[in-house]
Amino acid sequence: MMRFQAFSLILIGFFCSTYTQPHHVGLRVKRSHFESSGYWSKKLIWKTDWVKEWKTEKKLVWKPEWKKRQVPIWKEIQVPVWKEIQVPSTKVVNKPVWKEVQVPAWKEVQVPVWEETQVPAWKEIQIPAWVEIQTPDWKEVQVPDWKEIQVPDWKEIQVPDWKKVWRPIWKEIQVPAWKEIQVPEWKQIWVPEWVKMGLHGEHFLGKDHHGNEYTAHDIWRKKLIWKPIWKKIWRSEKKQIWLPQKKLEWKPEWKQIWRTEKKQIWRTEKKQIWRVEKVKIWRTEKKQIWKTDKKQIWVPKKHQVWKSEKKQIWVSKKELIWKQEHVQVWHTKKVQKWVNDKKLIWKEEWKQIWIPIWKTREVPVWKKISKPIWEKVWVSVHHDHHHHH
Repeated sequence: MMRFQAFSLILIGFFCSTYTQPHHVGLRVKRSHFESSGYWSKKLIWKTDWVKEWKTEKKLVWKPEWKKRQVPIWKEIQVPVWKEIQVPSTKVVNKPVWKEVQVPAWKEVQVPVWEETQVPAWKEIQIPAWVEIQTPDWKEVQVPDWKEIQVPDWKEIQVPDWKKVWRPIWKEIQVPAWKEIQVPEWKQIWVPEWVKMGLHGEHFLGKDHHGNEYTAHDIWRKKLIWKPIWKKIWRSEKKQIWLPQKKLEWKPEWKQIWRTEKKQIWRTEKKQIWRVEKVKIWRTEKKQIWKTDKKQIWVPKKHQVWKSEKKQIWVSKKELIWKQEHVQVWHTKKVQKWVNDKKLIWKEEWKQIWIPIWKTREVPVWKKISKPIWEKVWVSVHHDHHHHH
């Protein structure tokens, strides 16, 4: 509807722009002399009109729904009731008679009971403590030692040379001389000898690479002793002998001699050095030990108390007893009967309820608009009569 109105307005605007100046197009009608002359023309006018439009609106409507509910109803049922009636019967009646009987009674007595209480006591516990102990350790120290080293030195050596010498001619003569001879002699010497001796008790043998210690009991040990023996030695003595000797006569000749020269040699000497050696020392360390201490605790203890209790005793008492007799009496007896009764029960039923909902609908509305229309109008034309004369 809105699109149609917009299209109509566009067409009207188009026509208005086309007819900007009214064209006096009409049919000229010939009238009588007395009537005024003129013509019919079209005139664009705006006419008010009402247009029906549709507007969307929400309306609250009530929608029916069925709801299940419980309603109470009365139902007839049979219920049992008791009715009292009188029926004859034989009744045992008791006559009162006094009889001495023993009846129980309660007497308060004091009985010993053991009651448990908490008393303080001392309990020995182990608590950690630190104590200083001496542990063996190895310390590297510098100790003096003698080391053989090679030092340079000069040594006299004999080198060959030629020298003019006088060659002696020897004449044989006897001259006295001393000769060293070996004579036997006995000398007491001490030689080392290993003897076997037993050692009692536990002895430390050493440790392996894992740190495990090895000990042994009652082992044999070798002991070095010095044993005196007599040994035969040879002692040097001098004895005078006569040796033939030649008397020297000199004859010149070239002879190879040995000349003394100095040669550098390496002599072994002892030099004091400092050698690293491990010395066993004792290092102070802290070791955690468990120390016995006393802690106060509460222990249960039983002690005897006297408690009052009731003790059942038997006392003599006169009691009224009843002696039985049979008499006819009427007594009330209840008889069960069934009577009608109403019971309230709940019955399911469906009830129609109305719930409000919003419903969208199109409702007509009237809108006032102006639309162009062409109206036929008479245009009068006045003539000037004096002009014709």
